[in-house]
Amino acid sequence: MAITTLSERGELSRAARNFLNTESGAAVLLLTAAVIALLWTNLGLGYEDFWHTEFAVSLGDTALSLDLRHWVNDALMVLFFFSVGLEISREMVLGELRGLRALATPALAAIGGLTVPAALFLLFNAGGPAAGAWGIAISTDTAVVIGVLALVGPRCPDQLRVFLLALAIVDDIGAVAAIAIFYTEQVDVSALLLAGLAFLLLLCLRFVNFWRTPIYVLIGVVMWLATLRSGVHPSVVGVAMGLLVNAYAPRRWDIARVQLLGRSLAFDPSPERAMAAQAAAVEAVSPNERLQLRIQPWSSYVIVPVFVLANAGVVLNAETLGAALTSPVTMGIVVGLTLGKLIGVTGGTWLALKTGIGSVPDTLRWGQIVGGAGLAGIGFTVALFVTELALDDEALVNQAKIGILAGSMSAALVGWLIFRLAGERGGQCAPSGLPVLPPRPWRPPA
Repeated sequence: MAITTLSERGELSRAARNFLNTESGAAVLLLTAAVIALLWTNLGLGYEDFWHTEFAVSLGDTALSLDLRHWVNDALMVLFFFSVGLEISREMVLGELRGLRALATPALAAIGGLTVPAALFLLFNAGGPAAGAWGIAISTDTAVVIGVLALVGPRCPDQLRVFLLALAIVDDIGAVAAIAIFYTEQVDVSALLLAGLAFLLLLCLRFVNFWRTPIYVLIGVVMWLATLRSGVHPSVVGVAMGLLVNAYAPRRWDIARVQLLGRSLAFDPSPERAMAAQAAAVEAVSPNERLQLRIQPWSSYVIVPVFVLANAGVVLNAETLGAALTSPVTMGIVVGLTLGKLIGVTGGTWLALKTGIGSVPDTLRWGQIVGGAGLAGIGFTVALFVTELALDDEALVNQAKIGILAGSMSAALVGWLIFRLAGERGGQCAPSGLPVLPPRPWRPPA
């Protein structure tokens, strides 16, 4: 089995570090929003009445009216999925997904983490009224996983965090595909064709290297409205637009131009030279990374917490908890997130390494990867998202939300226990962030 070193895979990119740091900090806000939603619901303060308030946007005789929850789920969350698309695009060009062997291990791990939880959920619910809600059990919440990893994971978790990030990206692709394919009931073909034409127009602009933000925003709004009308969930619009945004490493001639114009500005400061130097500096960084820098904080610190606030409220009393204890929906979600992710991610990683089609950094250890697989069962944002799409019955929705909360907490506990039992907590870090002691090599069991 081949082992890759840090020098072969390259240092962690600045953008990846910024992303991980942002997601880790945002986990606190997300969990706080969940607690507020639970208190708001259980204190009888009109939680559901508030989120069912109608809000309309009108232009002349045309109006679009949705309740506040749908504005959050169908509009604001498009920006969240746009940031997901940006991250997928950048990682495939510059990051952890840019090579086939680098992609193989997290891809197989993610596929295992998608299929095994779904299968376990169906063991409890096949033939039942909630059989179609298997998508609830397949998602990994990157923000919370990274935040919990910082608390319970190894002292030097850089490569494990990047591995989990790559896994979560493939996981997001699977979750978005499931939403688009399996949770679309009726399709308006004419509206879908209009959305397709808007996408083709964006694709043409992408290939001629035309980038003007207002034009992209205008076409994106048209595509969103058409997709919303078509019946397909508009989350796919965000991902599709994110994938179209250019990502590239800084080019030598761009850096040279920045240096030349910078020296010119230093020699003879003027507004014209300042504007030229600023434009050159902007062009040296890809549009993908510039947008990621602007959108990621809004997505992590505003959009996702507001989404959780709008969807995590569930009544917790003797009746609902008693129903959840005997509910196949709740049990399927808890088992899928807690055991399914652990088994699927670990099994997929083992398969990639055993067959030799994939590799991992030689600083990773089995205890770390299995602990990370346990944490991957923390499913929150997309799990709540699928719940609203897959279930109509209020009782089933409540049971699913209780399952998501219980399963995510159980997955965090399982991950913590694995790190403790495998001796992966504590230790010392070298200045480079790598363990002082030589890492144990990966040896898949016979």
